[in-house]
Amino acid sequence: MHEVSELDKHLKRLKAVAVKIDGRSCDISSIPSVDNDLLVEPISFDSDEGKEIFRHSTSHIMAHAVKRLFPEAKVTIGPAIQDGFYYDFDLSRAFTPEDLLAIEKEMEALISKNSPFFRKVMSKDEAISLFESMGETYKVELIREITDDTVSVYEEDGFMDLCRGPHLPSTGSIAAFKLLSIAGAYWRGDEKNKMLQRIYGISFTNSKDLKKYLDFLEEVKKRDHRRLGRELDLFSINDEIGPGLILWHPNGAMIRKTIEDFWRNEHLKAGYKLLFSPHVAKLDLWKTSGHLDFYSENMYSPMEVEGYPYEIKPMNCPFHIHVYKSSLRSYRDFPIRYAELGTVYRYERSGVLHGLLRVRGFTQDDAHIFAREDQIEVEIEKCLEFILFILRTFGFEEFDTYLSTRPEKYVGSDDHWDKSTAALEGALKAKGLAYKVDEGGGAFYGPKIDIKVKDVLGRSWQCSTIQVDFNLPERFDISYRGSDGREHRPIMVHRALMGSLERFFGILIEHYAGAFPLWLAPVQLSVLTISENNDAYAQNLTSMLVQQDIRAELDTDNEKIGNKIRKSSIRKIPYSVIIGDKEMAEDKVSVRRRNGVNIGPFTTDELLSFLREEINTRR
Repeated sequence: MHEVSELDKHLKRLKAVAVKIDGRSCDISSIPSVDNDLLVEPISFDSDEGKEIFRHSTSHIMAHAVKRLFPEAKVTIGPAIQDGFYYDFDLSRAFTPEDLLAIEKEMEALISKNSPFFRKVMSKDEAISLFESMGETYKVELIREITDDTVSVYEEDGFMDLCRGPHLPSTGSIAAFKLLSIAGAYWRGDEKNKMLQRIYGISFTNSKDLKKYLDFLEEVKKRDHRRLGRELDLFSINDEIGPGLILWHPNGAMIRKTIEDFWRNEHLKAGYKLLFSPHVAKLDLWKTSGHLDFYSENMYSPMEVEGYPYEIKPMNCPFHIHVYKSSLRSYRDFPIRYAELGTVYRYERSGVLHGLLRVRGFTQDDAHIFAREDQIEVEIEKCLEFILFILRTFGFEEFDTYLSTRPEKYVGSDDHWDKSTAALEGALKAKGLAYKVDEGGGAFYGPKIDIKVKDVLGRSWQCSTIQVDFNLPERFDISYRGSDGREHRPIMVHRALMGSLERFFGILIEHYAGAFPLWLAPVQLSVLTISENNDAYAQNLTSMLVQQDIRAELDTDNEKIGNKIRKSSIRKIPYSVIIGDKEMAEDKVSVRRRNGVNIGPFTTDELLSFLREEINTRR
């Protein structure tokens, strides 16, 4: 081990934000008080824990700045989050963008003072008295719920805040930060509580990384699927219809049709049978499935039909089980693979609804596989292959894979859970897929594999899932006749490739920034005329292309060709065909990509062959 003084210098060279002392995260100021025989490890900003400590410290400085500018504000909680930090405040008036600039300036002043963070441990009673004297009622509420006898408080330049820590050595460690936005947030996320004001921010160890992140945010704004959905006339959400319920416009509906056609055709090739199921069912069905016991907070209130309660469906699986139960089954029938693009409805609080990415009604690309125990691992392997094929076809090449294990609240025997988890893990290893274990992240009825795609900006999105279920076959008492002539229980695999069409479509919009590849584009080609003399020729060409299943549109508006090209580019149509007197004379067409590159000229047959090649290869 280093001597303490040498270790201190070493930590400064490494730009450590905190340390681990025998595996426990601590402030750097804790080092002089520890035994030199203990293991001291640096925590750098480059680690996830280091970023969390760095940004949580920044949130404390922001709270201090807010209190200096708005003494009447009450502070609540201010954690680090995946992309920065936030702090919630109770203030009688709304924060404004100008307030954010003033808070930033005050933070800069606090940072320039380079005040050290001091950790103080006090009894709960002392802490309650302290924060009551400060008028910080939210902190008092939090302290009263702490089960330990003591709590820790951090102080910098006279500002005190309840916190476990650790924190940065001093305020001057923060080299670059930016306050990003203001939002409303209920205290403790409960809509029955008071609405607070949340200020979001980000911080880094240098201004270069901050600029890079802010540039990234600008690119995210450009790709926002809600904005592009309006501009490209893809979808809308109407308050008169209800939040979280999607209206698919013709352009979006055409993309959806293309996705659905591809999905169904590939499932038929893979040995699946297609199903359709109702949107509602008797309440007893959801009692049998266990959803009323384990999923009721995501379900809507029952409706009464002829004196009997019905429930709008949150899942498709019970319907597929009843299709299975409609016939006697033999071991020779397995595996049985059912697939459905089934629309389900789940209650989401209005505060978490977000365009297509978080909705209340969505279409799940659902499938359920019924199999014998000896078939499960092979079926999971096939599901993994299918998932990767589908996701790669849509342009995703990077994935994060998780094995989610038994949660705290679950049904079924431990033996079934262990077998299911082993089958999932065995399939992942057999396919050579790297994965992380998400302890306790499984569904209430079984463990699962979750696959997240990374888009062109490197953001991770949850899409695909594979879940092994011993529970529902028992609840619904389904069976098959085995080779021994006895009744046996099949195992059920729940599987989704895209997750939901709505969410997946939102991800695709942002991944491609609305510039979809040719096979997905709602309008694949625009036919543009230079003058009225060219209209008849262009009309015949457009009709021919449409008859050949090319999604072509004709623009014969009385405008300059430059304006027509610009309109086509704004609509992100992949190709524009330009027809003038020269093209008519040569019986050829000029073709321009949406990025402005001219290709061709093409004869009609050459154009059709060129388009079909790109569509069929889904480039």
